[in-house]
Amino acid sequence: MTYDIVLIGNYTKDTIVSPAGVRQVDGGGFNYGAHVAAMMGLKTAAVTRLAAEDRRVVERLVQLGVTVYPAWTPQSTCLELRYPTSDPDQRIITVSSQAGPFTPDQVRALSARAFLLNGSFRGEIPLEVLAELRRKPTLLAADLQAFLREVGPDGVLRVTPWPERDAVLSQLDVLKADAVEAEALTGERDPAAAACRIAEWGPREIVITHRDGVLVLAEDQLHAAPFQPRELRGRSGRGDTCIAAYLCRRLEGASPWKATLWAAAVTSLKLEAEGPLRATRAQVEQRQAEDYEG
Repeated sequence: MTYDIVLIGNYTKDTIVSPAGVRQVDGGGFNYGAHVAAMMGLKTAAVTRLAAEDRRVVERLVQLGVTVYPAWTPQSTCLELRYPTSDPDQRIITVSSQAGPFTPDQVRALSARAFLLNGSFRGEIPLEVLAELRRKPTLLAADLQAFLREVGPDGVLRVTPWPERDAVLSQLDVLKADAVEAEALTGERDPAAAACRIAEWGPREIVITHRDGVLVLAEDQLHAAPFQPRELRGRSGRGDTCIAAYLCRRLEGASPWKATLWAAAVTSLKLEAEGPLRATRAQVEQRQAEDYEG
């Protein structure tokens, strides 16, 4: 079977600590992104690794129409995401357990118009998996955090030197990063300058999220749209939701500009609640009409 999009990433059991309190959330970039693709009606598959005790996440996606290929592991990846201030771009992430890396066998038999790599940190998606996917006639997209962040001896995720940078970026068609990651990779604080620098290393389209919105570089043009949530309640999963919305809209044939507006509207709705997107396509279309096309 050929899918429109396959999302690859470990489920994460997230403890979110912020000035608003402490919450437990079912996370994972693949999870946030699969909810978006399912909402849009795309033929969607998800490849993930998690403990059997967390199978509710798989069951929920199946109910949405997503085909899930889980690898059951002794433990799920567990994260603490600590937001010390109201600035959603500033956070400290600690890893207390890991579900382990993906293998080429987990993706070899799958076909899709696009694959989206949603790893949480370096090592989850080895270069062998990337090479296996690159052999396919597909659009290959990835979140920079899957390669840039490394688990330290104390369990804290930190950006560290990335010797495989050229080997990875030269294989990607689309790259997503947040503003902090983009600056760490390029040394450029301005997201537009960072996007232009990243494009020199291979990806044709770059999506950068930041506290105020999303910036896209595609077809040698820059596009930007603000996030406009009615209230900010769900920062975690912002970038995962945004890149999935952008990529899926591009798969539907939208221009980069239209896809940018769509991604901003989808992400704005997601930011209003903890966890994956719950809005319908009609609600996204209404929000886009109200806030981005008036």
